[in-house]
This record gives sequence, C-alpha cells and structure tokens, in this order.
Amino acid sequence: MIQGTGSDVGKSLMVAGLARALTNKGLRVAPFKPQNMSNNAAVTQEGGEIGRAQALQARAARRAPSNDMNPVLLKPQGASGSQIVVQGRVAGQALAREYQSWKPRLMPQVLESFSSLRETADIVLIEGAGSAAEINLRAHDIANMGFARAVGAPVVLVADIDRGGVIAQLVGCHAVLDPEDLALVRGFIVNKFRGDPSLFDSGMGFVAERTGWRPLGLVPFFSEASRLPAEDAFGLQGGSANERGGVKIAVPLLPNISNFDDFDPLKAEPGVALAFTPPGAPLPADARLVILPGSKATIADLAAFRAEGWHIDLAAHLRRGGRVLGVCGGFQMLGRSIADPSGVEGPPGEVEGLGLLDVETVLGREKRLQFSHGESQPDGEPFSGYEMHMGETIGPDCNRPALKFADGRLDGACSADGLVTGLYVHGLFSHDAQRGAWLRRLEAAPSALLYEAQVEQTLDALAEHCVRHIDIGQLLELAR
Repeated sequence: MIQGTGSDVGKSLMVAGLARALTNKGLRVAPFKPQNMSNNAAVTQEGGEIGRAQALQARAARRAPSNDMNPVLLKPQGASGSQIVVQGRVAGQALAREYQSWKPRLMPQVLESFSSLRETADIVLIEGAGSAAEINLRAHDIANMGFARAVGAPVVLVADIDRGGVIAQLVGCHAVLDPEDLALVRGFIVNKFRGDPSLFDSGMGFVAERTGWRPLGLVPFFSEASRLPAEDAFGLQGGSANERGGVKIAVPLLPNISNFDDFDPLKAEPGVALAFTPPGAPLPADARLVILPGSKATIADLAAFRAEGWHIDLAAHLRRGGRVLGVCGGFQMLGRSIADPSGVEGPPGEVEGLGLLDVETVLGREKRLQFSHGESQPDGEPFSGYEMHMGETIGPDCNRPALKFADGRLDGACSADGLVTGLYVHGLFSHDAQRGAWLRRLEAAPSALLYEAQVEQTLDALAEHCVRHIDIGQLLELAR
C-alpha cells in the first residue's frame, strides 16, 4: 500500500508508474484505492464510475477500469456535501461529519472489492488518501491505516520534498502513528526531488535511522506529469496554460468544476493557448472559444458564474463573433432554465439559465454512465467519449444536435447562428479528428498531435523513471 505524508505528494502518479513498470515485467497488476475524493471521474467497463486517477492506473496496468478499483468515491458538490458513489453507483449524499457514520457499513464493500481484485492479479497496488497521520480521522478509517490493518498490507510512505520539511513529514508520521499501524510501515520514498541527489544522502540516512524504515528511493521531479490527467482541480492555474501563441480558448474555473481532464488535449496542442480563468478575472477578450466545463453542482456554479460577471463577458464575446461550447453541466447552464425538483444538488427549485440556447433541463436522480461514439453534426467527423450526467435537456435547439451516436441517438443542441453549442459527452478533444474539427471551426490549423499515443508514451516514460529511482526488488519483496 502506497500511503503519503500528505495530499498531492505524488501517490497517484507513483502507483501509475509502478503499475506500468510491473506490467512490463509480466505481472498481472491491479490498482486499488479504497476511498477517493474527486470530481474528476471516469466510466468503468460495468457502466459505473471511479476516480480518474484509478482509471489512469488501470490503463497503466493495461486493463479495463473496474468499479472494484475504487469502491468508494466522494464527489464534492458544494454546500450539500458530497455525493457518495459506492462500487460505481450513487448511494446518497452527506456532509463531512455525517459521512463518518457511513464508514463502518462501507468497509465490508471495500473489502469485497479488494478481494475480487486479488483474484485477478499477481499484485495489487493500493493507494491511500491524504495523509497516513490523520489521527483525528483514524476511528473507522477505510482509506489509510484502517484498511491496511484490515488486510495486513505492508505500507510504503511517500513524502514530497518539493514542498519542504520532508524529514519532519516522515519522522512526524512515525511519531504520531499508533504502534499497530506503525508496525505495517516498512519503507519510505522521497518524491519530487530537484538538484544533486548526493546532497540528500544524509537526510535519507537520518530518516531511516530515526524510523527504522527502509529507504526505497529518492525520486526526481517528473516534469512530464502534466501530460497525464490530474486527480483534482488544485493544479489548474489561472491564465494561459502554455506560453505559446495561437488560438486562445478560455475555460472559467467554476467552484465545482468536474471532469476537467476534458481540456488536457487542448493544453497539449502547440497551436492552442488554453486559458483557465480564475475568480476575480474577466474572460479574456481575445478568446476565440469559451468553454463552460462540467460541474458537480450546476445551479450553484451558475450562480457563481453570474456573481463573477462572466455572463456579461460571455455576451460581449458572442457579439464579437466568438464561439461558446458547454459540456455537460456547462450545457445545462446555457439553456433557458434548470429545474431540480427532487433536490439532487440541494434544495428543490428552478433557476433561470443563461438563455443562449432554447432548451430546458430537469435534473433527476438517474445517472447516465456509458462510453459512446459516433459522428459530430453536421460535419460527420468521428468522435468517442463518455456520458456521465444526471438530467435531461430538451427544447427547439435540440433539433440541431451536436452529436449523433452510433446507435442513432442524438445529443446536444446548437443555436441558429451556429455560435453556441452544448452537449453531454466528455472526452471529445481526446479524439484527434474531433479536436481537429473544432480547431478548424476556429480557423486554426490542427497539429500532428496523436493525443492517446502521447499518454501511452508518457506512462512508459514514468515507468522507466520509477524503475531508475525506486528499488523495485525491495518493493516486490515487501509485497511477498
């Protein structure tokens, strides 16, 4: 089990790299995260959903993503707490304090999923959540030491030297862990190192001496990590995501933005300047396309969008002849109204939309989760992606659909002037032909980028990085 001294120390990426490295050695590898909290989710082969990081780890292990790989997924949705997804399906929602009472009854399902994965793999790489030393949450824990102790998993702690205080991170964890939990920790890895590694030899030795844990690696910062999907939105930066010139595409950073890896292929395009617009900044006037992203709390994010004055910026953008695309929750915001009669996102009610598409949305409790492919309309360009939404959108502009699925279903809507498009499918820009079609609509030339091939190349490079800097032999010995 790979646990961390804190959040964002690189656990997810390390599990992905180890998964590809061990798969390359001929082992059957399965990733597993008992509990995750993220609004960046992925559809599974069973038609459920798990955290995007576990889907990437599954890809690294060259296997299909499964509900069992992340049996508990918490999806924050603002003031109403988090939506709780159990073994791929929505089980309810709860505030942080209320969720603590859920944990004892969730542990059997977590153990069931783990047991199922073990039957299909030579080695299971388990990822912890947050910090191993969150002793205030230790009672009924299912994410870190509580799970490790339940299955007797040997633990390796990962610490992040880039944020400073790495010796204190590790020695501090040793100081506060319960003795029975402490007995499970066998080694440590220091991650995100920059500079001359010999300068930290004494640091590795000090931690090993004070804790008794094996030093398993001093891992340099992996600069290509930005080419892989991120687990949470904290890494999204305001302003241009690259320093190149080219066609500017703006994405407002909504408080509850979800499935933001939709934009990774655009970020990788050499002819695109992708601008994530933070609160307090206007939508850039020189943007050719503004994309309203997915949201885990559409009504709340629509209110935040208006509070920032972005609806005024968007109207000015359209007057200049700019284009607008709404994806999933962003699509719903573009319509005339959004109704939530069942209180899916909060108190039941109805709000006025931005009115840029002649459609109406009613949110429901049934969630559509499936892979999809077909052709965009009316150009006939192929696409592939996935659907992950609660709600149905209807109205006159749906007579001008954006997509036609292979099974004949239609998706999305377009305005009469063709400048505003909304659709439910995520992952469109990962398809090279579809991304190229959108760039041509913006009068920009697509590059030769093969996005999915680039992801595979990056996973291979990450695996080589892990093999070079981590003692894989000792890790396998601990696993045995």
